[in-house]
Amino acid sequence: MGKQEKLLAKILRGTSDINIPFSDICHLLRKFGFDKRTRGDHHIFTMDGIEEILNLQPKRAKAKPYQVKQVRNVILRYKLKLEEEDEE
Repeated sequence: MGKQEKLLAKILRGTSDINIPFSDICHLLRKFGFDKRTRGDHHIFTMDGIEEILNLQPKRAKAKPYQVKQVRNVILRYKLKLEEEDEE
C-alpha cells in the first residue's frame, strides 16, 4: 500500500482529521484528478462532474479538520478512485 492509499484510508476512517498534513491532502486531491488554483493561502480544487468546490487553507502545515471532513464527504459521495500512475 503506497503513501496515497494510506492517507486515503486515514481520511476515510475519520479518526484523526486533525493530523492530516496539508500538502498531502492537496497532493491526494490532484491524484483524484482535481484542478487546483491558488489565491493567497486558499487552495481551490474543482473537477468536472463534482458539484462541490473544495476551498482549503493550511493551519500550521496541517489541514483544518472540518475541511478534511468535506474532502471525505466528496470522496464518498462521488465514489472517487485514485488515478493510476504509469510505472516505468
